[in-house]
Amino acid sequence: MADTEPTRFAQRFRGFFPVVIDVETAGFNKNTDALLEIAVTTLKMDEQGYLHLDQTQHFHVDPFEGANIEQSAIEFNGIDPFSPLRGAVDESEAMKSICKFVRKAQKDAGCQRSVVVAHNAAFDHGFLNAAIERCKIKRTPFHPFVSFDTTSLAGLALGQTVLAKACRTAGIEFDNAQAHSALYDTERTAELFCFIVNKWQSLGGWPLASTETSEEPTPPANTEGV
Repeated sequence: MADTEPTRFAQRFRGFFPVVIDVETAGFNKNTDALLEIAVTTLKMDEQGYLHLDQTQHFHVDPFEGANIEQSAIEFNGIDPFSPLRGAVDESEAMKSICKFVRKAQKDAGCQRSVVVAHNAAFDHGFLNAAIERCKIKRTPFHPFVSFDTTSLAGLALGQTVLAKACRTAGIEFDNAQAHSALYDTERTAELFCFIVNKWQSLGGWPLASTETSEEPTPPANTEGV
């Protein structure tokens, strides 16, 4: 039986499926501080190979039992962890739903593993992994350590590392009043990631030219000290 041709999406990121996430937390320690909010946006690819936002899943999350809550953190993000108006769900319910949601999108895209895309990705990825471990979820679609950091990508492509400034430089509207909401920040981060990836393609950076038919540019001579 012949191997199935990889999808365009699978070819673009070596079988990885980028999934954009953002978390709002009650501190900086992924092991002790509560996860309060999480949003996940999946992406789709059109026939020309350009990325677009697809679907978003969003949860307000109840602090796990024994979680630490730093007053400075909730003053910064404006979240009242115990407000009944949040409509928060148990952390286990949120994480199981997200894993199922991402796994289906990953399969539909023809990819083998999902990779976290986030702004300052190590922070969000760390809280995601800690929550998955607390919930004892064995079948996670997420790669345990590979991530795409839009902070680094935006620094390279746009000369900006702050999410709001990078978005505005890319022509993406950003409302500071809505910032620090996982839902809002996730979708703006997703737009930023799509912009950078699509811009690289439109400039001829993807697909890569065959090494058999293209020549590497000759680097400039080092004239330092001459």
